[in-house]
Amino acid sequence: MNRVDGFGRVDRSRSLTFTFDGRTYTGHPGDTLASALLANGVHHIGTSVKLGRPRGIGGAWVEDPTGLVQVEEPFPEPMLQAATIELTDGLVARGVGGQGRLAEVPDPARYDRKHTHVDTLVIGAGPAGLLAARSAARAGESVLLVDDRPTPGGSLTGTERIGGLPALEFAAEVVAELAANPEVRHLQRTTAFGQYDDGFVLALERRTDHLGAAAPAHRSRQRVHRIRAVRIVVATGAHERPIVFADNDRPGIMLASSARDYLHRYGVLAGREVVVFTSDDSAYAAAVDLADAGAAVTVLDARDNPPAEWGDRAAARGIQARPSTVVFGTEGEGHVRAVTARNAAGEEERISADLLLVSGGWNPAAHLFSHIRGALTYDSSLGAFRPAGNLPGVTVIGAANGIFDLADVVRDGAGGEAPAVEAEPARTPTKVLWRTVGDPDRQFVDIQRDATVADIRRAVGAGMRSVEHVKRYTTIGTAHDQGKTSGVIASGITAELLGRPIEELGTTTFRPPYTPVAFAALAGRERGALFDPERITAVHPWHVEAGAVFEDVGQWKRPRYYPRPGEDMETAVLRECAAVRSSVGILDGSTLGKIDVQGPDAAEFLDRLYTNMMSTLKVGRVRYGVMCGNDGMVLDDGTVLRIDEHRFLVTTTTGGAAAVLDWMEEWLQTEWPGLRVHLTSVTEHWAVFPVVGPCSREVLARVFPDLDVSNEGFPFMSWKDTALDGIPVRVARISFSGELAYEVNINAHHGLALWKRLLAVGERHGITPYGTETMHVLRAEKGYPIIGQDTDGTVTPHDLGMTWVVSKKKADFTGKRSFSRPENQNPMRKQFVSLLPTDGTTKLREGSQVVELRADGTLPEPPVPMLGHVTSSYRSAELGRPFALALVKNGRARIGDLVHVPVDGELVEVEIGDTVLVDPEGARRDG
Repeated sequence: MNRVDGFGRVDRSRSLTFTFDGRTYTGHPGDTLASALLANGVHHIGTSVKLGRPRGIGGAWVEDPTGLVQVEEPFPEPMLQAATIELTDGLVARGVGGQGRLAEVPDPARYDRKHTHVDTLVIGAGPAGLLAARSAARAGESVLLVDDRPTPGGSLTGTERIGGLPALEFAAEVVAELAANPEVRHLQRTTAFGQYDDGFVLALERRTDHLGAAAPAHRSRQRVHRIRAVRIVVATGAHERPIVFADNDRPGIMLASSARDYLHRYGVLAGREVVVFTSDDSAYAAAVDLADAGAAVTVLDARDNPPAEWGDRAAARGIQARPSTVVFGTEGEGHVRAVTARNAAGEEERISADLLLVSGGWNPAAHLFSHIRGALTYDSSLGAFRPAGNLPGVTVIGAANGIFDLADVVRDGAGGEAPAVEAEPARTPTKVLWRTVGDPDRQFVDIQRDATVADIRRAVGAGMRSVEHVKRYTTIGTAHDQGKTSGVIASGITAELLGRPIEELGTTTFRPPYTPVAFAALAGRERGALFDPERITAVHPWHVEAGAVFEDVGQWKRPRYYPRPGEDMETAVLRECAAVRSSVGILDGSTLGKIDVQGPDAAEFLDRLYTNMMSTLKVGRVRYGVMCGNDGMVLDDGTVLRIDEHRFLVTTTTGGAAAVLDWMEEWLQTEWPGLRVHLTSVTEHWAVFPVVGPCSREVLARVFPDLDVSNEGFPFMSWKDTALDGIPVRVARISFSGELAYEVNINAHHGLALWKRLLAVGERHGITPYGTETMHVLRAEKGYPIIGQDTDGTVTPHDLGMTWVVSKKKADFTGKRSFSRPENQNPMRKQFVSLLPTDGTTKLREGSQVVELRADGTLPEPPVPMLGHVTSSYRSAELGRPFALALVKNGRARIGDLVHVPVDGELVEVEIGDTVLVDPEGARRDG
């Protein structure tokens, strides 16, 4: 075990059991998976994504570019950093080869979101953030403090003193004061992953991940907080920057601050023979602490003049500190075993080591500031980019602003009177060192991506001059860590290769999310039926009980057909079609879009949107209408009922209801705001049941004895109001099948009762419920197009053979000008026709291409010219054969011609015909 006494804040009185790569280990509450693995001597975690090289743990938190694992239990999730997974009893995980796999079982966890509004949002609960939150709270502001670690304190180890107290005790006092203030909310385990305009921040709270299998079932696993704040304080700290050298990717190589973190947080000594390679003072603190924990430590300092006071502290612990010395290579199979160093005189030395710590300085974690286009400036004394200045409503403080001395950080956070801080050793300037000499093919810049100095060299050689282009050419900074350890180094090396100053070159753009966020968390509760809400009609329970097979139409669940025992879909649909054509059928048509249009200018408004006239429609009458887009292509169709002088009921296709309402509102609100019109969706309000077939009149007459349903008293394309048991009912005589038909409308609350009444009365006539598949067959036999199936956004009313629906009387309507375009007059446009296979048996496949053979009966050479395509295809009980509808070039002029359609590798001969195949005289419509 690599635990050391006197260090760490884990609860060693209790043990947790976990499994990694099939082996069982123990850890303690407060561990992460990474700390528990290191405590058990496990350094080799996985392999790299491209080269398959061994990978270990390189950091202690989100900056770790290498320690990737796949969690199997208690929740399935790929590609997580072992350093960020809090250990739970029963955790099962495995290392990955640079990429994970999606879970094969559903995620059982719950996710949600919450909206929060505060005066001040403080991001980061290190010393600067804690004091900033306390200052805001004392000023009477409402405060939200978020921090991504399990406990507050940031990088404080407990060896510092603030306000005369050990630093962690001081932090606990501040936290207690904040907790006692009702205007303060403090969230740990909460990562602010995106900052946006107008004080908007997204943060992810990990609510039960640390509880594992013991998490309450009713509590969401993660929550996305949508935060609006008047003022935002960014106190996100900084990321330690490594130095690139050959074979710098071996397990056992990590950031110096991370090894110190593992020691002080978890009591884990990551190595016994430790080499520290640094160009910055901060690594000495790690060296001293690891030596105090029992490690033999050697410090290699790239600077000519290492820090005197730190040097004295190191020497007092027997630490050898060697100035002007750099690492240029490592050895080891699966784990670092030795370091090769070189001093200024060119002398090389091999040093045994089981842990190599690297520190090249610090990069302010300015990601959130950059998300809102905050400018960064290069600070040569830090070798890093820091915020160039604050933005309105956004203040960056502490290490996130390039301030690294603890006393200065505390003063920056306090804003006013600051607690005293025990003096730290005087800082020696950081030496900016991006890489040492060595083989560029083995010098890894982005360890997770296997991207090397050689890759950057190739990018520059290929003409890349922007770091944004280099990033995409090499993939540096595109992995899960988003370049936290590699991004600035890549800029520095690129600048060196180009011979340009890094401040001129700049950095790549930081974009949300700051850390990976699960899609499940972003979806929240909108998953399954709530992700794409399932809309059901008032009669849905009856359909289910009747054994209907459903299909999704838009968001609606619509019965497709009602199979009887032993029937497949084709058999059931043929039976339903025959029943409608010979007797009577009933359809649940409640899903049709319905829009109430009313106001003094309602008629004028509809005239502008439809291709035909609606203002001339009389009250009590119905008219079919077509809407076109600005390009003259069919957008939607449906019927329009005139309810009174200033009120209309517009119906749309089921799937097009929302789009049509949006289209109407766009014109009304942005183009014609002077029109006095109000629009209301009433789709859900009305249950609609078409009663269709030769016996439909008898059924309606028995259900509504006071209603005159004769041709004379109730002509086609008219509507009447009546009542059933005192409940208002509206009946419209409309047919989408060519048969005698009535559409019965009632308040949806009474829909199921009316449906059952119609079925009961129609039983003597053998009334048959039918679904959408039968509806499609019936309408196709009459040549009625389905918008969105027989059209594809490139079809005009003229192409559909519906020139009659385009008014020549109206001065204008949407799309009218487009009809005069030369292309719309082209006779070779695809036109709506029917196709009848000449063998009388083959059913064509929808989407199949229509082709024409050469004179010798063979296909033309590829690419084969396409005449058109099949849009609808069915078997017809009425015709006793299959048929199809299609869009074919110059189709109406080619009626009677023979063409071919490929089916299962064979060419099927078909005859082009008129679209109306059943009752072309229209005699059935009136019964």
